Amino acid sequence: MTTSAGTTPLFSYDDLPRLMTLMSGDEKHGPAATSTLDALWVLYDRVLRVSPALREAPDRDRFLLSKGHGPMAYYAVLAAKGFFPEEWLSGFGGYQSPLGHHPDRMLVPGVEIGSGSLGHGLPLAVGTALGLRAQGRGGARVWVLIGDAELDEGSNHEALAYAGATGLDALHTLIIDNTSATHGWRGGIASRFEAAGWSTATVDGRDHDALHAAFTAPHPGRPHAVVARVAPKNA
Repeated sequence: MTTSAGTTPLFSYDDLPRLMTLMSGDEKHGPAATSTLDALWVLYDRVLRVSPALREAPDRDRFLLSKGHGPMAYYAVLAAKGFFPEEWLSGFGGYQSPLGHHPDRMLVPGVEIGSGSLGHGLPLAVGTALGLRAQGRGGARVWVLIGDAELDEGSNHEALAYAGATGLDALHTLIIDNTSATHGWRGGIASRFEAAGWSTATVDGRDHDALHAAFTAPHPGRPHAVVARVAPKNA
């Protein structure tokens, strides 16, 4: 751990396991949380144009966590990036803690939506990208993280079909594939997005360089989906 200006803790990826251990009481969602950890870190460390100082900036990138059950990895990354103090983590899930079992955008700095109900995040991301387009904020990008099982929800299919048809290229969807979905498609998850006109990439969800390359791949005129495969035994 280092400090900026001698006061603000700055953490690295290697600090995340320790930060995760400060949170307890939701072990049943541990795999749901840890399967997202690497992808979240790469986004916040190398891709997203957002920081504690810019979290209210109109032209910031927006990150929406649709996979809101089991948010411990998300909280650990936000703490590591200085959105709130490390000390908050040990109170996770407590009555007086802002860090609930589902993120609350009114209580947690850096959180864009309240989430946890499956199938809501991608439609909200579509609406957010449409709103930014209407405001002429073409530089602001929207990212949403969904779980593979969320694709069992019909609302996601309506949203991805609409986004593809309208060329909503500010929209990026990260799908964590830990083989927890009930349904699937021939050719894998990416094939569903490709059929709707999206740009896609499928990568190892633990490989930081592969994730970064997929996150930053050009996709003019099309929304972009990244499928991050995470082996169940590592999830």
